[in-house]
Amino acid sequence: MAYDADAITVLKGLEPVRERPGMYIGSTGPSGLHHLVYEVVDNSVDEALAGQCSRIEVTILPDGACRVRDNGRGIPVGMHRDYPDKSALEVVMTVLHAGGKFGGEGYKISGGLHGVGVSVVNALSRRLEVEVCREGGRFALTFVDGGKPVGEIRRIGDSSTTGTMVTFWPDGSILEETDFRAQTLVERLREMAFLTRGLEIVFRDERPSEPVEHVFCFEGGISDFVRHLNASKEALHSLIVSFREEVGEGEVDIAMQWNTGYYEGIHSFANNIATTEGGMHEEGFKKALTNVLNKYARAKGLLKEKEDNLLGEDIREGLTAILSVKLRNPQFEGQTKAKLGNTEMRSIVEKATNERLAQWFEEHPVDGKIIVSKAGQAARARIAARAAREATRRKSLLESAGMPGKLADCSSRNPELSELFIVEGDSAGGSAKKARNPEFQAILPIRGKILNVERARPDKMLKNEEIQALITAIGAGIGADFDLSKARYHKIICMSDADVDGSHIRTLLLTFFYRQMPELVKAGYVYAAQPPLFRVDLGKDTHYLKDEGALERFMGEHSNRKIDPQRFKGLGEMDWEELGATTMNQATRTLLQISVSDAAIADDVFSVLMGEDVDARRTFIQHNAKDARFIDI
Repeated sequence: MAYDADAITVLKGLEPVRERPGMYIGSTGPSGLHHLVYEVVDNSVDEALAGQCSRIEVTILPDGACRVRDNGRGIPVGMHRDYPDKSALEVVMTVLHAGGKFGGEGYKISGGLHGVGVSVVNALSRRLEVEVCREGGRFALTFVDGGKPVGEIRRIGDSSTTGTMVTFWPDGSILEETDFRAQTLVERLREMAFLTRGLEIVFRDERPSEPVEHVFCFEGGISDFVRHLNASKEALHSLIVSFREEVGEGEVDIAMQWNTGYYEGIHSFANNIATTEGGMHEEGFKKALTNVLNKYARAKGLLKEKEDNLLGEDIREGLTAILSVKLRNPQFEGQTKAKLGNTEMRSIVEKATNERLAQWFEEHPVDGKIIVSKAGQAARARIAARAAREATRRKSLLESAGMPGKLADCSSRNPELSELFIVEGDSAGGSAKKARNPEFQAILPIRGKILNVERARPDKMLKNEEIQALITAIGAGIGADFDLSKARYHKIICMSDADVDGSHIRTLLLTFFYRQMPELVKAGYVYAAQPPLFRVDLGKDTHYLKDEGALERFMGEHSNRKIDPQRFKGLGEMDWEELGATTMNQATRTLLQISVSDAAIADDVFSVLMGEDVDARRTFIQHNAKDARFIDI
């Protein structure tokens, strides 16, 4: 085949989005589907950041479409100077990188990482309708089949208000999922409301199965966010530390509160975008936090002259903090554009924190003493944990090849090809060893339910035999010592029974990975196996069905037929050939990749699921039980 000038294809308009949707929305699965909603809502939030919008309504309509309405200024509807035959509204909806956020004065501060926004939503919808109220009129434009306009913009009436309403029907020919999950949207919209003080966000689900309405409006802003995240924890002090500084055309907004737990939860944002990889603003905050607390402890005699300074990790143990900055031209770095690179923000945040936090400690000496005492306990636990880690390393060196005795390792030494199955119980472990491909699949059996690390300090955790085996087998360390490049497997698969106990074991393992090896989860190395719950024999054919829902659908499809399903009580009940064919064979298995799309929401979920608050846990399970297929955080 000739490779010449004619072989070069130019994708026009919105074609690139339909050709490579993952580049624009991350995936064509559930996370990509919900990302479409966030793209539309982000436009409305930007209107609120510009002081032009006070209310956003997000509605899932009975037919499964999503509608987003705001009372902002309304997208301009006049003819565009660069496209004389098109309205500005049509340009915004059909041209990538078109909008009011690229150098003009329409928005001084705006979110959106890539500037593709609502045009991508249009590209990935089978139908999209937009209505704009402005300049005394109501204007409408409809698109079908991935962004093709149906006629031209038309005035459909008069209006005394302003605003934009976008209704879209996701395109099932491109997206794997078109069924919105209410709870996913509720969690994200609540977060957006926390980050935009005083903005009212209304969510409605009008689908007949479960009509619901939530109204979010937080006059306390991120202070209310901290209060929400700490609701399932025991606060160390009642008052929330909060301060806000105007900086040129932007601002620094910080709120924090310590709790009695053992993990830090610092969640940073720039222009309402979650900076999960941190950045300059987070560096400045952490440096100032360590500096202020050590100075205060020395000045008040809470830290003796001969004692070493407290480390940042000691001070941040049990800290929940929200750091939100607004700036004119944010620069995002990192593979996922989740790290703020503006160097000036480091000194701005550091200066504000140094001054305002020092003042808070002076004004609240009782709380200050409690916080310093907590950090001192963390320092002592850190020293004990280091000794425990050293003991684990020494023990590993004495054992054969430095690996746990019960690990059946694979022969491959290429981490990218290697898989580690963590299997509960000796019976299932034995079957898994027979079913595996020993070239690249390793098996680590564990006994029962591992320690709940949400309620244990690192020094206690490191004495647990099962956790020691996990740490040694993976080989990348834990906590501050974790090094992703040393991970011995790039697929770590939690394989537990498809019942309540199995779900609990899987959640304990995920809690351990999220709290002690978060980089492993962020890199996409952690998976949950999907063993079937049922086997159905129809004639000579055998069918394996994942859960009750799959069985119901199967029975509906074969309602002239007599069906006698066999329910597996556990992995140990399967013979090794069945386990291999359904759960381990790369060609026939299904794996659920565990992702952390939003760290603050994940932090909240793990605290509720694995913390001390029984009522909060019961409520969470009741709300989410029917959505078990979405249990990846």
